[in-house]
Amino acid sequence: MTQTRQKWDAFLSQLPNPHILQSSQWGEFKSIFGWNVHHVIFGDTGVQILFRKLPLGFSWGYIPKGPVGINWEGIWPLVDRECRRRRSVFLKVEPDVWEGNSTSKRLLSSGFHLSPHHIQPPRTLILDLRLSEEEILSQMKQKTRYNIRLASKKGVLVSPSDDIHRFYQLMVETGDRNEYGIHSLDYYQMAYDIFHPSGLCEMLLAEYESKLLAALLVFRYGKRAWYFYGASSQQHRNLMASYAVQWKAIQWAQSQGCLEYDLWGVPDEKLEKLESGFLNRNDGLWGVYRFKRGFGGQLKRAAGAWDRVYQPAYL
Repeated sequence: MTQTRQKWDAFLSQLPNPHILQSSQWGEFKSIFGWNVHHVIFGDTGVQILFRKLPLGFSWGYIPKGPVGINWEGIWPLVDRECRRRRSVFLKVEPDVWEGNSTSKRLLSSGFHLSPHHIQPPRTLILDLRLSEEEILSQMKQKTRYNIRLASKKGVLVSPSDDIHRFYQLMVETGDRNEYGIHSLDYYQMAYDIFHPSGLCEMLLAEYESKLLAALLVFRYGKRAWYFYGASSQQHRNLMASYAVQWKAIQWAQSQGCLEYDLWGVPDEKLEKLESGFLNRNDGLWGVYRFKRGFGGQLKRAAGAWDRVYQPAYL
């Protein structure tokens, strides 16, 4: 572990609830796949910046779910200096705050403009893990509770595993079926290898008669947990294995002391439209939304993506 990383970890440990995308583990993970990581600390505020190289010696910078801390205005000059040193064309910031607070005014006054291009999903569902298991179940839709219990009754078994190859095979099947891209085997393997030894990640497999029916990777950091990656099989869909493995992930997060569980990504539509399309929409992320919404939770939207341009002639 480098001195810079040790300093960053020590800094984060003093903060109440930083996001996992600002963790040194996430920085290490992304560095394997072509990103350069830089940390800036100014008093009680800090950022982990990811830089990606562009042609002609340029780069672009990205701050996912940061800055962390309070004094954002004080840290931007230091961030600007590093971005200019690396010949960044622009910097994209996706802060770890929800829509509807003063963040927009703060970023506008600091020279950022709202971007239509997000990297992380802006809208999500958050489950409150301070509740008991029975209370969490009671807030789910009746059909979801039924499916969780049905899977258990029918003999679906969910257990931890380190077999990323089986997980990846199911991811490939799911991606092909739903026509969306997935990451490489190395990507999932490295995510597991970096986060699992510290207890920050668990892979869960749902099986029936030794057949893999559903799987997911759940992550945690501080008092929060995230459902980042999941897959399911077309076989035995009537056994509701996806519901069983998701419920086990929620239980795991609660057992680790997490206070909330982020289902990570639903269609970016207002609540009224989401609810009106709950039963009859199947395009895009609507099937995913219907599955996730069944677990209850509060619909929330991030404060957006914000850009600062340094090299307008390059764009």
